[in-house]
Amino acid sequence: MRGWGGVSAMAAACAVTAAAVLLPLAHATPEAGPSAPRKPAAAAAAPAAPAAPWVFSDTCQDPEASLRPSEVDGAAIARIKAAGKLVAGVDQNSFRWGYRNQTAEGARLDGFDIDLVKAIAKDILGDENAVIYRAIPTSQRVPALQEGRVDIVVRTMTINCQRLEDVAFSTAYFEAGQQVLAPKGSPITGYDTSLKDKRICVAAGSTAETALKAQSYGAAPVTVANQLDCLVRLQLAEVDGIITDNALAAGQAAQDPSVRLVGSPFTREFYGVAMNKDASDLVRRVNKVLENYRAGGNDSPWMRAYLKHLQPVLPGVTAPPAPKYRDG
Repeated sequence: MRGWGGVSAMAAACAVTAAAVLLPLAHATPEAGPSAPRKPAAAAAAPAAPAAPWVFSDTCQDPEASLRPSEVDGAAIARIKAAGKLVAGVDQNSFRWGYRNQTAEGARLDGFDIDLVKAIAKDILGDENAVIYRAIPTSQRVPALQEGRVDIVVRTMTINCQRLEDVAFSTAYFEAGQQVLAPKGSPITGYDTSLKDKRICVAAGSTAETALKAQSYGAAPVTVANQLDCLVRLQLAEVDGIITDNALAAGQAAQDPSVRLVGSPFTREFYGVAMNKDASDLVRRVNKVLENYRAGGNDSPWMRAYLKHLQPVLPGVTAPPAPKYRDG
C-alpha cells in the first residue's frame, strides 16, 4: 500500500485498532495465558530538559543489558507450551515492520517484527505459525503485558529505564533514533526552534512524547493513540509535523512521497522484545533466539529479514546491535 490511497486504507485499520484497544488477529484462544496480571507501576517523572537537542539521557546504566540466554524452561515457557500458541502483541499499521501486506495471499501480516515473532514461536513451539497475533496501539503495549493479555510485545518498542520499571526486555534487536517528519517545503528543519508554534504529533506512551514534554521548543503537542494516526493528521493538515522513530518514519515516507525526514536523529534508541517482569525464563529464551537470529553475518536470519523488509526504505545498516548482558 503506497501513497494517499494506501495510507487512507491503513488509517481505517488504525481507527479500528484504537477503538478495540486489543484486536485479536486469530480466532484460536490459548488454554493458558501468559504471566499473571500485575498492578501498573507508578508513572516515572518526566526527565529534565536535555542540555542540547541531540541529547536525551536515560536514568539508569545500560538499560539494554538483559538476562543471559538460556534454553531452560520455566513457568512462562510451560504456560506457552501448554497453550500451544505464542500470544504476540504487534502492530498491523507500520509499513515494513508490522503491517497487512495487501500483495500477499489473504493480506497476511508481514514485516521485520513479524519475522522475529515467527522465529520465537519456532524455537519454543516448533512451528512459526503457532502464534496468536494481537494488534495493540502504542499506548497499550505495557498494559497488555502487565494484564497478561499477551506473552510478548514485538512492536518497535524502545528499551528505556522508565519502561523497565514495568516490563522486562530482551537484548536489543534494532537501533533507531527520534527524528522529525514534515511535509516537503515545510519551514520545519528538525528538532529545534523551527518547531515553535507548530502542531507536532506524537503517539501516547512513546519516547517521542517523552522527548517533546522534556523539550518542546514552543511546539503545541498533539497526542494520538497510534503512531500511524499522526501521518493521517499530517495529510489532513491537522498537524504540521511528527516526531517518531526514524525507522518507522522511513517507511511512512516511502508510502507518501509528499513527506520527508528533516534534521538529524536526536536520540539513540534500541528496540527490544518486551515481556512480563515475572517471565525471566521467557526473557532468557528470547535472548537465546536472538543469539541464533544474529549469527551468520550477512547470511544471518536477522540480515535476511533486514534486506527483505527494511533495506529498501532504511538503507545502510550493516549489522544488528551487539547484545549486552547482566547477571541476576
